[in-house]
Amino acid sequence: MSQFNPAGTVQPVRSYLVGLQARIMNALGEIEGTGGARALSDAWEKAPGEQLQGNGITRIIEGGLVFERAGCGFSDVSGPRLPPSATQHRPELAGAPFEAMGVSLVFHPRNPYVPTVHMNVRMIAAGHEGQKPVCWFGGGMDLTPYYGFEEDAVHFHRVCRDALAPFGEQLYPRFKTWCDEYFCNKHRNEQRGIGGIFFDDFSELGFEQGFAMLQSVGDAFLTAYLPIVQQRRNMPYGERERAFQLYRRGRYVEFNLVWDRGTHFGLQSGGRTESILLSMPPQASWSYQRCDEPGTPEERLTSHFLKPRSWI
Repeated sequence: MSQFNPAGTVQPVRSYLVGLQARIMNALGEIEGTGGARALSDAWEKAPGEQLQGNGITRIIEGGLVFERAGCGFSDVSGPRLPPSATQHRPELAGAPFEAMGVSLVFHPRNPYVPTVHMNVRMIAAGHEGQKPVCWFGGGMDLTPYYGFEEDAVHFHRVCRDALAPFGEQLYPRFKTWCDEYFCNKHRNEQRGIGGIFFDDFSELGFEQGFAMLQSVGDAFLTAYLPIVQQRRNMPYGERERAFQLYRRGRYVEFNLVWDRGTHFGLQSGGRTESILLSMPPQASWSYQRCDEPGTPEERLTSHFLKPRSWI
């Protein structure tokens, strides 16, 4: 399958990622239950002759009682040349063949009091002919509430910190800051959510420890998110809260299409568009110069929660 296959690295990472996707979506299915949601597992493969070669599995739940749309994709693709979005910090690899694999998810809950969540873990291996392959990792997770709760933000960040702690106490504050800087709608000077952790082009621990860190982050996701879902899923809400949720989802769409490097990488490299855009919410709205009343929960989201700050 692969045009570029660094010996001894690809298969262990692939096996872990496929298993991670299955564990996460099985857990989501247990929460959703038998409420009539549409659950789909879509295995795909790039056709011969396309820009990229490879395959993947897209798993999605739509129309559920808990999750309006929850998508989790695994992909393993290779190509003859790294796209520009992947070589911004590695100009020496411009034009090199590569293999990229990862799991990426975005869950859009139905109840506005349950936050949207994103998680991604990935590895890229690349190298010119005759050179030793270079492998690096990326990923993280972040939380995007519509109505803010201090205890939810604290819990999420504690789990993120604990996942990174075995690999160096300096990593959480570094990756937390990186997350705040990355998940920002710079055209609005506004954070996307309350952050979490984010890392990219990461190779300083070497392959073995880098892969171990990737697994620790991926394994921590359910611990970080599911308790929040269970705490908020049955909170009563009305048209006001639903309208605000859709309005804030519009900001999520803006970030994914304008700023997200993963989206750009997939589209620039000829990836599978349907899977790349599984992060889009089923519904979103925009409002011209919306102004929420001071002191309301809606106003407090932007004035208090959508500000880079220390949560733990």
